[in-house]
Amino acid sequence: MWDLYKFQPSFVLGFHGCDKAVAERVLAGAGRQHLKRSTNRHDWLGNGIYFWESSPQRAMEWAEYVRDNPSVSSGKVETPAVVGAIIDLGYCGMLHDRAFLAELRQAHDLLTQALSSAGLPLPTNQGGPDKARRLLDCAVIEYLHTLREAENLHNYDTIRSVFSEGNTLYPGTSFTEKSHIQLVVRDERRIRGYFRPIPD
Repeated sequence: MWDLYKFQPSFVLGFHGCDKAVAERVLAGAGRQHLKRSTNRHDWLGNGIYFWESSPQRAMEWAEYVRDNPSVSSGKVETPAVVGAIIDLGYCGMLHDRAFLAELRQAHDLLTQALSSAGLPLPTNQGGPDKARRLLDCAVIEYLHTLREAENLHNYDTIRSVFSEGNTLYPGTSFTEKSHIQLVVRDERRIRGYFRPIPD
């Protein structure tokens, strides 16, 4: 009913933390070389190319974290770097949109039924209060894409969500130290260009 409004008319800036060699290869490719898609079973928003929206600092913090904790990512980081991207959101699944949330809940219910019928357990999110390994969420989102494809519905180009992560910012608030908007690009044609962020 409100499908028209899933087409987002704006561009956003996304930032991807990675190794310097990866950043330089993508920046030198002038758009012919894309960042690698993530296909982990625990990806927060399903499979695709991940970005921190409007936050190069968070992207750099992530790259530094991967350097210091190599087991958290399949990508190796020796020298942390950040690649900026101009992203046309296109047909976007937003986890602050009531219609998309209802669709996601339905995908969860159908996945639960399918796995139960097959005698298989439903995956669970793991990893402390922030649920850093989101096996359930990834499975539900990927199942949503499968259901839409089976019904010949428009594919989502991007998925976008606000996440509250980390400790509370100050006493009495629900704001958190690492709140951010995460964005996954499923259709790489939605990346209109890459750029080298200018540090302050």
